Amino acid sequence: MKQRDYWNDASEKKEFTTPFQAKEFAKYIDKKKVVLDVGCGYGRTLEELYQLGYANLIGIDFSEGMINRGQSQFPHLDLRVKETDQLNFPDESVDAVILFAVLTCIKTNEEQQILIDEINRVLKPNGVLYVNDFLLNTDERNVERYEKFQDKYGRYGVFELPEGAICRHHDEGWLHKLLSGFSTVKYEHLIFTTMNGHSSNGFYFIGTKPMSFY
Repeated sequence: MKQRDYWNDASEKKEFTTPFQAKEFAKYIDKKKVVLDVGCGYGRTLEELYQLGYANLIGIDFSEGMINRGQSQFPHLDLRVKETDQLNFPDESVDAVILFAVLTCIKTNEEQQILIDEINRVLKPNGVLYVNDFLLNTDERNVERYEKFQDKYGRYGVFELPEGAICRHHDEGWLHKLLSGFSTVKYEHLIFTTMNGHSSNGFYFIGTKPMSFY
């Protein structure tokens, strides 16, 4: 099953539970700024910001099912289907990007780097990147599935869910490298409840794009 097919099928069933650190985010982004949620799902995070008074919110997701659900549930939000790997926005056109449990859906370093480069392109200088995602775990259940799928995917931490999705839990060394082009404002470890009701190590990161990125 392709990732898009899985998320379209899951769009009416899954409730995302990972907490968005909205109060921390609000410290760095004014409510009038343009905020882009890449991989927005059904718009839960943007709705939280909307309720806080944010006015310029855009969400994109490759799952048409998720966008349809969001448009029905939150008709006041600007939610769009992401058609290509590129972000359909001009260079340096948004003030903040949210990447919430999106890296976990991208299994290769190369694809993750492409996405981060695109985010850098559309972010204004001094723009803010907010990332929430999952770290490697050491419990027996997770270690077993990391080892089971390591040969298939060539990376420890990538695994398949029984219902068909491919997910990734991350080594911190890779994350620091991936996000190294941003100036770190906040990096904190958290324990998340996953969409299937399990606990997982996680983190959130807030960084700013320097005036000169590289």
